[in-house]
Amino acid sequence: MEQLAFLMHLKKGNEAEYRRRHDEIWPELSAALHDAGIRDYSIFLDEETGNLFAVLRLTPDNTREVLPGLPVMRRWWDYMADLMDVDSTNKPIERALKPVFHMD
Repeated sequence: MEQLAFLMHLKKGNEAEYRRRHDEIWPELSAALHDAGIRDYSIFLDEETGNLFAVLRLTPDNTREVLPGLPVMRRWWDYMADLMDVDSTNKPIERALKPVFHMD
């Protein structure tokens, strides 16, 4: 499986709410992510900077490129937009990270 990692940014003071919303992730969103081939998805917070570090694994036949077109994905982005740095469509601004080391 391919592994991806990226950074996002959480606005200060929203840590507890961000966690709460993810603890209550919508079943239909979780299903859409899984159907698109996303597995083992984790997000970590650097409390000093507000940076969110996300890492996930993709199945070889993943269809993650369809996610932005799904109504449930757009609703989630709208729901989370007040907590994070987002673009004009409310999609979280992501910065891809380049892998430099891996150990099994």
